[in-house]
Amino acid sequence: MSDTLLAPADASVHPSLTKAELLDDYRLAWESRHASLAGRREVFMGKAKFGIFGDGKELPQLAMARAFKAGDFRAGYYRDQTFMVAVGELTWQQYFAQLYAHADPEAEPSTAGRAMNGHFGTRLLDDDGQFKPQTSTKNSSADISPTGGQMPRLVGLAYASKLYRQNPELHQFTDFSVNGNEVAFGTIGNASTSEGVFFEAINAAGVLQIPLLMSVWDDHYGISVPAEYQTTKQSISAILAGFQRDGEGQDGFEIFVVRGWDYPALVDTYQRAAAVCRAQHVPVLIHVTELTQPQGHSTSGSHERYKPKTRLSWEEEHDCLTKLREYLLTEGVASEDELAQIEKTAAAVVKQARTTAWSAFFDPIQQEREDALVILNKMVAETGTENQLAELVNGLKTNVTPIRADIVRTLRKALRQVRGNRQSAGRRAAQSLLEQCEAENADRYNSYLFSQSEEAVGNIEEVPVAFAADAPLVDGREVLQACFTANFERDPRIFAIGEDVGHIGDVNQAFAGLQEKFGALRVTDTGIRECTIIGQGIGAALRGLRPITEIQYLDYLLYAIQILSDDVACLQYRTKGGQKSPLIVRTRGHRLEGIWHSGSPIQMILGAIRGMHLCVPRDMTQAAGFYNTLLRSDEPAIVIECLNGYRLKEKLPSNVGEFTLPLGQPEVLRAGTDITIVTYGSMCRIVMDAAKQLAEVGILAEVIDVQTLLPFDTDQLIADSLRKTGRVLFADEDVPGGATAYMMQQVLDGQQAYKLLDSAPRCLAAHPHRPPYGSDGDYFSKPNVEDVFDTVYELLRETDPAKFPAIY
Repeated sequence: MSDTLLAPADASVHPSLTKAELLDDYRLAWESRHASLAGRREVFMGKAKFGIFGDGKELPQLAMARAFKAGDFRAGYYRDQTFMVAVGELTWQQYFAQLYAHADPEAEPSTAGRAMNGHFGTRLLDDDGQFKPQTSTKNSSADISPTGGQMPRLVGLAYASKLYRQNPELHQFTDFSVNGNEVAFGTIGNASTSEGVFFEAINAAGVLQIPLLMSVWDDHYGISVPAEYQTTKQSISAILAGFQRDGEGQDGFEIFVVRGWDYPALVDTYQRAAAVCRAQHVPVLIHVTELTQPQGHSTSGSHERYKPKTRLSWEEEHDCLTKLREYLLTEGVASEDELAQIEKTAAAVVKQARTTAWSAFFDPIQQEREDALVILNKMVAETGTENQLAELVNGLKTNVTPIRADIVRTLRKALRQVRGNRQSAGRRAAQSLLEQCEAENADRYNSYLFSQSEEAVGNIEEVPVAFAADAPLVDGREVLQACFTANFERDPRIFAIGEDVGHIGDVNQAFAGLQEKFGALRVTDTGIRECTIIGQGIGAALRGLRPITEIQYLDYLLYAIQILSDDVACLQYRTKGGQKSPLIVRTRGHRLEGIWHSGSPIQMILGAIRGMHLCVPRDMTQAAGFYNTLLRSDEPAIVIECLNGYRLKEKLPSNVGEFTLPLGQPEVLRAGTDITIVTYGSMCRIVMDAAKQLAEVGILAEVIDVQTLLPFDTDQLIADSLRKTGRVLFADEDVPGGATAYMMQQVLDGQQAYKLLDSAPRCLAAHPHRPPYGSDGDYFSKPNVEDVFDTVYELLRETDPAKFPAIY
């Protein structure tokens, strides 16, 4: 590595900026600083819940903004306010609207008030949920709070540029890329580089050789913990020195180190770094050192509690705005009076933005409060003023800073107060207003968990599977292989990545021969790095591609569950329909032996990925139908294939790449009148075998395969079955209280099917531990045919012991 790349850039390097540009940057830097200061005050005044700000990071963000071009993407973290304003994708009014949690995407386009301040994102979708052109705009993926969580997605955003450049079939998609020239800019704090996902992402970027430009804002601390506890050698660039490429044309990174208060060097560094990243698709790390954090980490407390006086004194002296002021004066760019006027004007601009944002946020709530008081006062007039109702209404009236919850809470309590009275006009009006409020607030706070576009899963046309009269019996893997082949031929945006997916066609051979047919850019091996495999898919899907990302075994999903939960699963929700990432996660599980290959951690998945779909097909034909549906949809999903199904024989559909399966619709595998058994996946074969044996003793079991757990039985077909049978058993391979409990809640509570039961509902799950290795371990740990038989038999014996005498 050359010394010049590791040494701090020289302040004497003067960028080609005009006086007007320098003073404009100075103005914007001070606007950002005043916004940070004002934001902290708003929190302490009680007008906002929490604040985290970008003070001390203004200059590197301005320099980064000068290198950021239309079509580029950002995956950053919660201190990038200066950058977002500098590239024209955030106004100070929108900044304060987010601080106040203004639940209107027109006022707060990043999250519609759903994320705390500092979480930025541009609206990539139009009002119909379709992608807008990305090459003419400056784009930001939607931020998340978990430290380092932006890194996996950043890899995918940069990887998309590589695909758009190197795959000629993608050159037609000019709304998403211009020859792969787009750079993915990442930002992270120095302490968060201690996260494993940071190192995984850096390694992946180096292997892939993608246009990823990573900035580390280094202020020496992570909340109260200094660098000596965070980073070996207290320098991320020093410990990543081995990633530095050996020369032009070699693989690796370019690494730059620059002081965060040295604006000329910052501008020069970012221009050089972005140029090599953009032109050569070489990943770049810029370590921005000697930064400060004047207000500390957040509004949670003061940094004076943990920083020594020497550090606080140094930070005051090296504040980047102080240093920029010194530079402008020394170079004769401006006078003291000119700079003082800029600072004063910046403060006024921010004050106006804050005032306007607060008014836009609070005035509608006040009006809603007044509207509610008109109706509530009618109720008071009907009941008298000397009661609890009058006190309740007066409490709302005198509330200085009401929120919408106060209005709804008052309406609900008011209706409670008059519950035994006659139906008066005031009571009816209050009930109507409450319903209106609840509907409006459901849209504000509970909508867009899933897509609402024409490409939502529920809008995909159902095409029945078709079989020729002489349809061949093939291995289940061959059904998938034919399905993937047909889809790859249909849509050049589809690609698949994962461990062993490419050269050998995955460990179960469903991709066998596809790399040879479609090329290594579309069917690609990866390293063992589940989290960034998922991130690679998230970022690419954000940029209009259709990735299938494979997690080799379901148990390994734990490596990626955090990023699935915190990023893609809540993406539509946390942007209120502003962004989408239709990622398909392909994996396999169930009925395999071994503690770490038992393949059924469904409870964990159900709890973590609300906002994604979860498909649990019993065979490969069902899996193919789900893939066909999902690849035509714009929603993310996990498909769990049955590990023991790849070699089982199935008929090959004649429309293997065209038939689609609806999600959320169970299938009755066997009709019966005595009991309903609800299950999914590999358990379907176990239950069907048990049902056959039960029939031999006079018990007719109706077997239902739910097919998908998210969504679950949207047409309440299971309740229809219970009307006939009056008894139910929920069976699967998850831990007790896992997916069986989930299915029971969905049916008995969600479908109100408890009314239909003649016997207590039962659940049959695996033991609470993971299965030991071997066939005996599987038999004695997970439900088997005999377990299903005995459980059902005992249920029937409760009502007719004469017909069903005791077995044991």
